[in-house]
Parts: sequence; C-alpha cells; structure tokens
Amino acid sequence: MPNHVHLLVSPLVPLPRLTKSLKGITAKRANHMLGLTGSPFWQEESYHHWVCDQRELERIRLYIEQNPVQRMGDRGVARGPGGPPYHSRVQSHSSPTLV
Repeated sequence: MPNHVHLLVSPLVPLPRLTKSLKGITAKRANHMLGLTGSPFWQEESYHHWVCDQRELERIRLYIEQNPVQRMGDRGVARGPGGPPYHSRVQSHSSPTLV
C-alpha cells in the first residue's frame, strides 16, 4: 500500500471533520498537480486508532517515522527518517505526549 498517509494528531475538532478537510484539501491539490479531474483521489474509508498511553504513543510514533524507510529503503529511495524524498519527522524539541 504505497499511497497512504500516517498521521498522529491530537485533534481539536471531531475526527470525521478533520479527515474530511484533509482529504478534500489534499485531493484538490494532488489532482491539480497530476492533471486529474472527475475521479476520487482518496478511498472513502479511513482507519483510526485512539492512543491509550504514553508507551503506545511512542511505539506508534516510531512506526510512522520508520514506515517510509522500511517500505522504500530496499529500492534506495528513503535513506532515513526525515530524509529525501519522504519526510516523516516534524522537528520538535520535545517528545510527543499524550493529552
């Protein structure tokens, strides 16, 4: 599944509203860049998981950070987290915390 997105957030709005907005904005931009019109960009469904504790948060964060490296590394595309052309790391001065 090469064309998917991992997102770890603490949403301030209901999750369906957030995903609808993200899918709408990104689909419009991607279709414009690709010269596509009239066909859906994203599938209707999405998968979500509520993080229960700090340990699980860290496990998921590491999974997301390493995912492009694991999936693309054998083809020599991603050299490491945050490396081109797949950027999975947001620069932060602290570790994420569960809120």
